[in-house]
Amino acid sequence: MRFIDEATIKVAGGHGGPGCISFRREKFIPRGGPDGGDGGDGGDVILEATVQLATLQDFRFRREYKSENGKHGSGANKAGYDGNDITIKIPVGTIIRDADTNEIIHDFVEDGEKWVAAHGGRGGKGNAHFVSSTFQAPKFAQDGEAGGVRHLKLELKLLADAAIIGFPNAGKSTLISRISAARPKIADYEFTTLTPNLGVVTLPEFQNFVVADIPGLIEGAHAGRGLGHSFLKHIERTRAFVHLLDGTKFLEDATADGEDSFERAIEELVRRYTVIRNELGLFNEELLHKPEIVVLNKLDVLESNADLVERARQALRSRIAGIRGVHPDAHEPYVISAATGAGIEPLIYAIYAPIRDARNGESKKIVTVAGQSPRGTVLPDDVSIRK
Repeated sequence: MRFIDEATIKVAGGHGGPGCISFRREKFIPRGGPDGGDGGDGGDVILEATVQLATLQDFRFRREYKSENGKHGSGANKAGYDGNDITIKIPVGTIIRDADTNEIIHDFVEDGEKWVAAHGGRGGKGNAHFVSSTFQAPKFAQDGEAGGVRHLKLELKLLADAAIIGFPNAGKSTLISRISAARPKIADYEFTTLTPNLGVVTLPEFQNFVVADIPGLIEGAHAGRGLGHSFLKHIERTRAFVHLLDGTKFLEDATADGEDSFERAIEELVRRYTVIRNELGLFNEELLHKPEIVVLNKLDVLESNADLVERARQALRSRIAGIRGVHPDAHEPYVISAATGAGIEPLIYAIYAPIRDARNGESKKIVTVAGQSPRGTVLPDDVSIRK
């Protein structure tokens, strides 16, 4: 199934039902007076976030949503029925924008969160509503108010605590399958991953975090090259990055002919590391300030030469510190084998550390929505009056 992360839809609240023009006419009750009831309110269009959806796939086939209109009022002061609301399910992590201005209107971050996308119109008043001491037989009623109409752009940004990034074929899918129950497609060619994959990593004492495997990035990704450019937005919400470097490429370069082969291999690793960081910065400079964990993957091809591994770690440590401006932690860069599981456990706890700190320091986010008026307000002056 193709991953769908953007959609544009039209939502419309139901129209309010018109009020009724009626006069009470019963035997032995002269001059019964007006008894026209009010019309019912139109239904709302409600968006609700759910963890049971992972894409905006459903919006490929249906782009317009309209709730039910309110019913007419009737005589004997009987109000019309309100129109039924409709609820549209969307994935958690969806951002709602105004399709015309591109302004962010609402951001869904919790399962079960609801937001009224289009209010239904209020029902019109029946002629009984306009009776007064000086005007005892009104022969008019109000039409119902039109429901709100909006064109919305839905943009899905995955809600993951950590993202695994790097060049194609660095072992990102293998790593997420090793540390979680996710089972992405794994193959020995580039761009195997065509859509982001999410996995839940479970730790002792009921702790867990969500990790995302982002499709491989290449130079120029921010400008549309390769496959990763469409998914850069999915890492904006993450609390930490796992920057995966390919140990196989390093081994090939380090064991090539020439006295300076090791230095050339380190330079190539650093170049690839810098390319990815540049792409992150060009897409959103704030990404460069998120916690980052550098990992040299595919230890299984390097473990026969422990000295080479340690030399590579020390060389990378000094270069990373200069590029990033933040000194690496005691074990960075981590050297692992996603294929065999070697070195995985310390890495998991290193990933969880900034996530735990961020969770402990977070305050509850309160989302307020501008431009939404509850029902029960006075109808505007330009609402039409039927006579």
